[in-house]
Amino acid sequence: MDKARSWSIPKLYVWDAYKRVKANRGAAGVDDQTIEEFERDLANNLYKLWNRMSSGSYFPPPVKRVNIEKRGGGFRPLGIPTVSDRIAQGRYAWVLDLDIKSYFDTISHELLLRAVRKHTDCPWVLLYIERWLKAPVQLEDGTLEPRERGTPQGSVISPLLSNLFLHYTFDRWMARNHSDIPFERFADDALCHCVNEAQAKTLKEALEKRFAECGLQLHPEKTKIVYCKDDDRRGNSKNESFDFLGYSFRARRSKNRFGKFFVNFSPGVSNAATKAIREEIRRWQLRCRIDKWIDDLARMFNPVIRGWITYYGRYYKSALYPTFRYLDQCLANWARAKYKRLRRHRQRAGHWVSKTASRDPRLFAHWPLLRRAATGR
Repeated sequence: MDKARSWSIPKLYVWDAYKRVKANRGAAGVDDQTIEEFERDLANNLYKLWNRMSSGSYFPPPVKRVNIEKRGGGFRPLGIPTVSDRIAQGRYAWVLDLDIKSYFDTISHELLLRAVRKHTDCPWVLLYIERWLKAPVQLEDGTLEPRERGTPQGSVISPLLSNLFLHYTFDRWMARNHSDIPFERFADDALCHCVNEAQAKTLKEALEKRFAECGLQLHPEKTKIVYCKDDDRRGNSKNESFDFLGYSFRARRSKNRFGKFFVNFSPGVSNAATKAIREEIRRWQLRCRIDKWIDDLARMFNPVIRGWITYYGRYYKSALYPTFRYLDQCLANWARAKYKRLRRHRQRAGHWVSKTASRDPRLFAHWPLLRRAATGR
């Protein structure tokens, strides 16, 4: 790395990003510079961009606001970055999806206490943290088992201690040794973004060694290198999707502002998350609540439904539609149990739910979502 530069950004990254921007075309930004004009002095323009990013002096220019007319009337604001800024933002084609094997059970007490001592020298805090870590585990048969490693999931202090351990084991190590590779981590789930497969493999090998030094092990089957396939990245790989925080990231069919369909790599609610939602709906036991009216059910469960929509509906809402249609089926089963005229008529009960939704489309929090899907808006 050049000592005069703040960040180690290989020139190849900038070149690869330029090629993707060129393939995507796109309009000019606030500087009115087109891709063709940028290419007239390509080598110099790319060098200046790389030089500024490497030195930490690059600042994104303003984004040009353009109003695009919507099909149903009105306008949708669209932000158009400059050509150079689109290159600077770049796109990482590969992800290293990390999974630490039995993380909470294998944390080294010695290394964890060393990390704690970096933040406090209070004797009684250190005393009780060590005692909490080493408190024995009582098994189902009543016997006590000493705990030599790990921090028990479910204890109040466990999330804080486990996060602190990975802060030094992973976060700080990445900042020192791979500052050019962006990553996200939530608890023991982490993703690292790489420009090519070779970089991902090299990082995986380095992390295996690093975690081994800290008494941890990457799960050999669940840790995987993923290719972020879309219309611009048309190669093939064994793994082309990953799950993170309840979302599945994979190639999906989307529509751009001109109504043209294309494939991009984007998030949507994961199968594991929709399975958990359906299990929660079954726990509501709607068929057993015939003493309630439908507006009672809405008041009882709308807070939960809104929570699902707020979190999982932020991206690719249509992935939620099958699960919410299942909820409507459960409401139809409730109606069959409550009303004698519907008891033996599954289809009629479904129509009753549909008519209720048409009459009062905001009664349940998910009904406006399904209504927009049905009307194509």
